[in-house]
Formats: sequence, structure tokens, C-alpha cells
Amino acid sequence: MKEEFLLRRGSRQENLWGINIYPDLEGKEWIEFDSVINLRPSLGNLTRGVDDFKLRERIYRIVNKLIRR
Repeated sequence: MKEEFLLRRGSRQENLWGINIYPDLEGKEWIEFDSVINLRPSLGNLTRGVDDFKLRERIYRIVNKLIRR
């Protein structure tokens, strides 16, 4: 989804994170955290990934609930 679409509908910027999904891969390998949107020095995220382990785990849980494989 586009960031702009989500922001217009009330999402907060600090809650949006970029991922790539590879449905043919297994385990946690099917979700890749690599997006320019993830570069957020003001929030302490200095890479294109998601540096905070707890946040990454939360994103995994949300994506696994939303996407059936």
C-alpha cells in the first residue's frame, strides 16, 4: 500500500514501516525489512531495516495474522 493512502486515512507516520513479502519462502524469511521509509533517525532507526527487535516481532505477528499462507 502506498504511504500516502494510509496517511490520508488516519494512519500515523511513526506507525508505518516498509516490508517486502516473499510468499514462496518459509519461516521469517518470507518477510524482508528493507525500505527507504524505514530510515527514521528521529525515531532512532538508522537503517532501511527495522532496528528494534520487539517492533520487528510485532510486525511479524501482524503480517502473519493478515496474510494466510
